[in-house]
Amino acid sequence: MNIRFDGATVVVTGAAHGFGREIARRFADLGARVWACDVRADELEETREICGPACEVRVVDVSDRAAVLDFIAEAEAASTAASEAASSGAVDVLVNNAGGVLGQVGRPIEEVEPEEWQRVFDVNTTGAFYTAQAAAPGMKRAGRGRIVNISSGAGLGVSLTGIQAYASAKAAQIGLTRQLAHELGPFGITVNNVAPGFVRSNPTTERQWRSYGEEGQRALVEGIPLRRLGSPDDIASAVLFLASEHAGWITGEVLRVSGGR
Repeated sequence: MNIRFDGATVVVTGAAHGFGREIARRFADLGARVWACDVRADELEETREICGPACEVRVVDVSDRAAVLDFIAEAEAASTAASEAASSGAVDVLVNNAGGVLGQVGRPIEEVEPEEWQRVFDVNTTGAFYTAQAAAPGMKRAGRGRIVNISSGAGLGVSLTGIQAYASAKAAQIGLTRQLAHELGPFGITVNNVAPGFVRSNPTTERQWRSYGEEGQRALVEGIPLRRLGSPDDIASAVLFLASEHAGWITGEVLRVSGGR
């Protein structure tokens, strides 16, 4: 199966490290013009260096609708300028990877402050809504497009972190995926979701991994049928497939990438 994205404009949010960085790198390696964003400027610059000249980076808070609209508009304008003949001036692939627990830890529900709940929901779900809302008009004009949202096993069950907002936001993002697939399908746009299992991919997951201790770590791995943790590369491979022409008749689906857990 040969997958290439030569000349395609690909937007990846949450690309400063972990899944987002690997997804951006893989798209760039396969010929795409990548537009990567995050709120972490220093790590985002590292992503640009790793991805090479085919990658543009911008500091963008996906919970800021105006900033998202500006970012997508810039990517679309660059797409038009790059090749009038080959480009429709649209984002070809949108990967909504921005998210996480924002440094929060699991606590009893009565101790959770409203602003803590809202911050997690805004980044994980509202951000995906804003980027899809910004990219959809261009995709409609082009008559094609791919949107891939990155949720979590927490959105399909319960969160290992115990953070109510995270589990709820990821479940909501899965609902958004299915709804947008129904709405955008007539325009040739597919919308799918990748739900990763536990992967040591960033400082937050490293802290989580250490918190389990040796016995908890062993139990976690033994609970995975493939008996290993996943990697950012495993998640990126799933995204590349769903973004490719090989997945042209797949939409509204959630692909659990968890080693069988």
